[in-house]
Amino acid sequence: MNALKNSNGKPQKSLQQRFLFVIGILFFIAYLVLGLMIIFLKSIPFNISDNYRILLGSVLIIYAFFRFIRLFQQYK
Repeated sequence: MNALKNSNGKPQKSLQQRFLFVIGILFFIAYLVLGLMIIFLKSIPFNISDNYRILLGSVLIIYAFFRFIRLFQQYK
């Protein structure tokens, strides 16, 4: 069977692959926003010190970018 080709002549991604790509983008945004919220919003009811709050937020932001890089490596 001939695979569908896009305008660049490359095989078109399946609907499942495109759906998982969109879900991956949404999770990247969710982790990024959550990390930024933990760092900058003082109204979040965590009983942790500011140093640990910044550390947790930074880890979430780094993890978000790690997922973003992996997502684009897999989507190519």
